[in-house]
Amino acid sequence: MDDYSLLDLFWTMLWFFLWVMWLFLLFKVITDIFRSHDLGGWGKAGWLILTLVLPYIGVLVYVIVRGKSMSKRDIKEAQDRDAAFKAYVREAAGTSDAGGDATKKGSHVDDLAKLAELRDRGAITDEEYQQAKTKLLV
Repeated sequence: MDDYSLLDLFWTMLWFFLWVMWLFLLFKVITDIFRSHDLGGWGKAGWLILTLVLPYIGVLVYVIVRGKSMSKRDIKEAQDRDAAFKAYVREAAGTSDAGGDATKKGSHVDDLAKLAELRDRGAITDEEYQQAKTKLLV
């Protein structure tokens, strides 16, 4: 280790970092190949063979040829996840999309909000609030 200079350590770390970044890019490209709906089976197989047989050239060619559509698919997937999360939150809160009709669970949430508002305005006491809340939740 005495003959391993600081510059050699720097170069080793740089090459290791570049190798790890290339692996991330390789996995991203392979994931995108399988996620792409506009490619048929033969197209996916061709791109996969190219990226596995000639990895550096295959990945670079894929990013050059299909890089723009890669980002579009990423954005669409993020939007789909966001929409699914929002739908789950609406379902968990008990509200629906159309017209604000509330389900049974949502009516409890609305009633609790009304009770809290009455308590905050001083129309009911804390004890009355707790009793009414207990009745709603049982």
